[in-house]
Amino acid sequence: MSDRLERRWSTAALLLFAGVSASGCVVGNLDGEDSVDAVHARQAVESGARRLTRVEYDNTLRDLLGDNSRSGFAELPEDVNDPFDNNYKTQLPSPSLIEAFEKLAQEAALRALADPAIHAKIIPCTPMGPADEACLRKFITTFGRRALRRSLAEDEIQGYLALQAYAVEGASFDIGVELVLRAMLQDVEFLYRVEVGTPVAGAPGTFKLDDHEMAMRLSYFLWGTTPSDALLDLADAGSLSTPADVRSAAVTMMSDPNARERVNRFHALWLSFHQLPHPPALTSELRAETAALINRVVFDEPQDYFDLFTFNETFLTDDLADHYGLPKPGSTTGAWVPYGSSGRKGILSHGSVLSAGTKFADTSPTQRGKFVRNRLLCQEIPPPPANVKADAPPGGVATGCKIDKYKEHAQAGSCKGCHSQMDPIGFGLEAYDSGGVFRSTEIGKPECAISGDGELTGVGTFNGPAGLADRLIESGELERCVVTQVYRFAMGRRETTADKSALDDLGAHFKNDKHAFDQLMIELVSTDAFGFRKQED
Repeated sequence: MSDRLERRWSTAALLLFAGVSASGCVVGNLDGEDSVDAVHARQAVESGARRLTRVEYDNTLRDLLGDNSRSGFAELPEDVNDPFDNNYKTQLPSPSLIEAFEKLAQEAALRALADPAIHAKIIPCTPMGPADEACLRKFITTFGRRALRRSLAEDEIQGYLALQAYAVEGASFDIGVELVLRAMLQDVEFLYRVEVGTPVAGAPGTFKLDDHEMAMRLSYFLWGTTPSDALLDLADAGSLSTPADVRSAAVTMMSDPNARERVNRFHALWLSFHQLPHPPALTSELRAETAALINRVVFDEPQDYFDLFTFNETFLTDDLADHYGLPKPGSTTGAWVPYGSSGRKGILSHGSVLSAGTKFADTSPTQRGKFVRNRLLCQEIPPPPANVKADAPPGGVATGCKIDKYKEHAQAGSCKGCHSQMDPIGFGLEAYDSGGVFRSTEIGKPECAISGDGELTGVGTFNGPAGLADRLIESGELERCVVTQVYRFAMGRRETTADKSALDDLGAHFKNDKHAFDQLMIELVSTDAFGFRKQED
């Protein structure tokens, strides 16, 4: 077995790698005259090795092995962190994580070989016996290319071929295949998106991604899974070397069903409906309603992205219409229904989005206001002081109306400054409960009327999610925040001052493209910021 392969199989080495690679792979750089690449590299931004999220892990197993068990979702930690799950700066390694990867690899290999269809699909030859080196080599090179997102070097192939000794000893070719599968599914280059790149002359500390690294960035951003054979073929041919090449590939990729799934995942994380506090049947229908609107605005009838917030129809089943108290469409599978005079419009009226900000077994005006500030306006609200009991409801008792208790709560000490930015927004959504059902009085308190009146400080007053959508668009801040959130999702980290130029350019393109969301994603991958990486301090 080669030293390189042994190093990859070492749990300790994997932990060490994970611990240092969050700052980027440390390699040398070249100084010299400005090159063409050096000019483009001026927008290069920091990036580091990124571990597959549990959703990306499951998608990758699905596409490599036809494995739909979603085992990673059950075994791996949730990495969601304000709001996305792929921030590499928070992806810390641990012994339990490595143990989970080892268990997942073993179980995935056994499932694959136990399924005759998958067995036949992943082994591209018929072995003549346990010692058939040519067939095992073919499996190693074809599967390894997909799993590691690049062609394998000869020393790597030889290292994996050493496992054939166990196949011969056990008189089964599949023993060798199983061991190779288990090893590759624990390889650092499978579990992490490792980007090294080529040093750029004239731009110290900056590296141009090679075609295979670009294929990997493209695939996990636009599809949330490993590159396809077609995308790897482009990388092999050197056809992902320029922004024009990348744009062409991205246009094709955005027509793939995986792109719809990825765009929906972005929105689910951003708008906090990736997990919902409702029974499974209602959760499924709420997600279907929101996915239908996103698909219609972004893909099926491409239009101004902000129509997502002002759309006057929604996708309902009879059961979901009953839940909302809206007219039934006469469909158990779902149909488009006009909102009419209900006072609703757009995605902010969906129960999926209105589920955000639940606290104390009810909606929390403070949490809903914070959600709007953080997620839709990209404004940071500082945490409460250490001496504030944030987990105690305002007023401390169950008597009195919510609006009065929150007013008193917000006047206490230094609380006013922050609560004045959050609570007026939240009260503008109070007429809708955490499932999106309209209400005119508080739960169990018919004497406490809910007006639904709110205010986005500095912009204007509103009533309900439809009015809030208008104020958000009017503010101009939602436009900038959408671009920022997509950028965070793509780069796997929060922006810094070094990202300002790239964000300004993307914002200008988004405006000029009449807020076409698919074009925003295509434009992002075509930027110099996406094609280079700058070594972190």
